[in-house]
Amino acid sequence: MQQGFTPKELHFSDKGREKLIKGINKISNAVKSTLGPRGNTVLIESPEHLHGITVTKDGVTVAKSISLLDPVENLAVRMMKEAADRTASSAGDGTTTAIVLAEALVNAGTELIDDTTNRTEVLRHLVSETKEIAKMLKVKGKVLDEKRLRDVAVISANNDAQIGGIIADVYESVGKDGVVTVENSKSSSTYYETTKGIKIKRGYASTLFINDQKRDECVFEDTYVLVCDTEINNILQIETVLKPIIQEGKKLLIIAPCSTNVTNTLAANVIKNGLKLCTINPPDFGYRQHELMQDIAISVGATYFSEKTGDDLSLITFDDLGHCAKVIASRDTTVIVKDDNETSDEVAERVAQLQDSYKNAKKKEDKDFINQRIASLSGGIGVVYVGGQTDLEQKELYDRVDDAVCAVRSALEEGILPGGGLTLYNLHKSYRIKEKAEKNISKKIAYAILSNALKSPLYQILSNAGLDAEEIYKDCKGAMWGYDVKREKYGYLMALGVIDPVKVTRQALQNAVSVASTILSTNAIVTMARTYGDGE
Repeated sequence: MQQGFTPKELHFSDKGREKLIKGINKISNAVKSTLGPRGNTVLIESPEHLHGITVTKDGVTVAKSISLLDPVENLAVRMMKEAADRTASSAGDGTTTAIVLAEALVNAGTELIDDTTNRTEVLRHLVSETKEIAKMLKVKGKVLDEKRLRDVAVISANNDAQIGGIIADVYESVGKDGVVTVENSKSSSTYYETTKGIKIKRGYASTLFINDQKRDECVFEDTYVLVCDTEINNILQIETVLKPIIQEGKKLLIIAPCSTNVTNTLAANVIKNGLKLCTINPPDFGYRQHELMQDIAISVGATYFSEKTGDDLSLITFDDLGHCAKVIASRDTTVIVKDDNETSDEVAERVAQLQDSYKNAKKKEDKDFINQRIASLSGGIGVVYVGGQTDLEQKELYDRVDDAVCAVRSALEEGILPGGGLTLYNLHKSYRIKEKAEKNISKKIAYAILSNALKSPLYQILSNAGLDAEEIYKDCKGAMWGYDVKREKYGYLMALGVIDPVKVTRQALQNAVSVASTILSTNAIVTMARTYGDGE
């Protein structure tokens, strides 16, 4: 065989699509049974877990575990995972809904699109209508209040009231402009902590700066702050700042790269002469470091001395220092608690710039970075620490908490809608009417595909609860009225706490349509040739 040559297998038209659809149905059947408060559990073979089995009701966990032997079927599985991942990364929840919608779209499209149909036109109308639905959902979104925030948190945490309560509490603590992050706990407990200020992922440069031996922390109140990214390699470079600090017995936090010699000299003076001082290295690296240092300087009212802008550190004076209410420096992190004063014009301007940058950012990691910076400047910081009895249990809970945190953030961004699949079900009814009235064949088919798919999440939630959707919704009393599966009662779903974030619903639908359109337009599939021994 020629070196570098890899044989391929080709699959065309309907036969190829049939295999793709088969793969879609397989992953969907496994995942969709978990949807809703009465969703079922799935057993997954997992050598890392207790007795080699993972028991879960989390659709994401189920989806991630699935890989199929047939290469074409597995391509479909990978595409469905991509739709789910995109939904999770942008909205934090809705992964199972995205898979349910994608399956329904593909199955409806396969049934309704035949050789006499202009496939391209149908799919173009399908994508176009989805964009219109997305715009409409944004308009219909209701502002998230305190009570509804808790409901969203509980639902997004897979109906875990305890975890949902922790997430709601931390969001209420940090405020609307605050940020919530998720970290692994060093214990088996799950809890949260909040700070009103800036959390820097850098700790003290020397253990000699510790003044709270019990907690291994350096803690100062009423502290001045020097912010600089130029390396301090000689103590004389900051002499004009140190003199008034020493003479007047003030406290100083230095955020700057310091040579070992400078750090040791300052630490020695802390021990011998009672100097109230601590140094930490600048956070992060590269452009992120520069951005974060600017944020810190603005937040504490300091002049930022940067070698990137050609600043001369020898020109620094006491007036260039910032000020904060409290500093807590530990081994790995430093928290700067800001002064209790009104937001300065400089801070407000900085926040406005960052909000514009957030809108234009494409990657999730960039959005998260900007969001954290906004929170540091204008709100509070909350951290949910996730524990677990085992590493695998901790990981599963971490993913669930992270999804719920993101879902609440999404709800705060774009508002909320009636949950339980009701919003999409109402759209199903309107598209059924549009389908009957439409004369254009391509549009008519696109409306029919949408109509069939939009009812699928609600139908699946009720099916998982052993209920017939047609029977449950035969006497509908309005767009906000529906059936609460968990409480087994009718009512206005928003008032009952059955809520979905607009962003979650919107992203689930858009990503499902994206995958479905790709599969329905596929005419040829190329896979690696495989052999599996003596039999299949």
